[in-house]
Amino acid sequence: MPLYLNDNDVNNLISMPECVEAVQDAFRQEASGKIWNRPRSRIRMPRGFHHLMAAYLADDEVFGIKTYTSFRAGTRFITMLYDSNTGDLLSMVQGPRLSQMRTGAVSAIGTRFMSRENSKTVGMIGAGYQARGQLEGICAVRDVSSVKVFDISEEFSAKFAEEMQEELSVPISTVSSAEEAVSDVDIVITMTTTRKPVLLGDWLQPGQHINAAGSNHWIRQEVDDNVIKRANRIVVDSIEDAKIEAGDLLFPIERGRVMWSGIRDLSDLVAGHILGRESDEEITLFESQGIAISDIAAANFVYKKAIELGHGTDLPIDS
Repeated sequence: MPLYLNDNDVNNLISMPECVEAVQDAFRQEASGKIWNRPRSRIRMPRGFHHLMAAYLADDEVFGIKTYTSFRAGTRFITMLYDSNTGDLLSMVQGPRLSQMRTGAVSAIGTRFMSRENSKTVGMIGAGYQARGQLEGICAVRDVSSVKVFDISEEFSAKFAEEMQEELSVPISTVSSAEEAVSDVDIVITMTTTRKPVLLGDWLQPGQHINAAGSNHWIRQEVDDNVIKRANRIVVDSIEDAKIEAGDLLFPIERGRVMWSGIRDLSDLVAGHILGRESDEEITLFESQGIAISDIAAANFVYKKAIELGHGTDLPIDS
């Protein structure tokens, strides 16, 4: 029978370092032409959205779909994992934790290949739920010594700093502006739902790496055109997806600040086809929209671990 897994199961079955490796392997498969990924589609309704993402991972012999709804009452996630040899439903993973972890893992991979290896300090703009996964991911690939965080809600910033400092054993301080958050840090993270830029290129310093992970809709723009102009290297998790919904890139491309030919896929980095940076002075930018291969890779790891350890609940339905 198919296996039902929830957020508690996910927390017990996969760590962030394990998630990073599982998702990185999915991008390795992509570089070898062994994946199929469907860009996110959205059904708009009067009071909310239904989002759909699907992927197939040949080496893992699984495929699946993530479906989630975003309404005023909240966002609800379900990931369905299938056997690609039989078509059988293997597992249903319900809850936001898997999505939070895979989002943080993708940014961690970008950071692993694009930031300076001795990067230790992090500046964050945004302190919501997804920001937590971002910091978890960075700490999985870099020896972080300190973090600064800014959010338009001081309450969010304070709660984030208190809880994540305890969880990660890393000093975290709150600051009063976005500019202060990114000043004199090695790695910059933006994780917001803003429609107007919160990170300005004028604030950037040589050698910094930026993970812009909140702009997964064409109407959203977290970074201004000058960030795009100053970045020596721009990588996305999927150019195909970015051409549909990367507001950070679509607007400056329309204005001639950058061309798609100058932007590369994360799979190219993972496969070693390109370098993440060529000097410690370069400014690097990783744009993440979130793609289905990362969801299916993470769900597959959790499912296999659940089978191994006897976790989860059998669903009383035919597979």
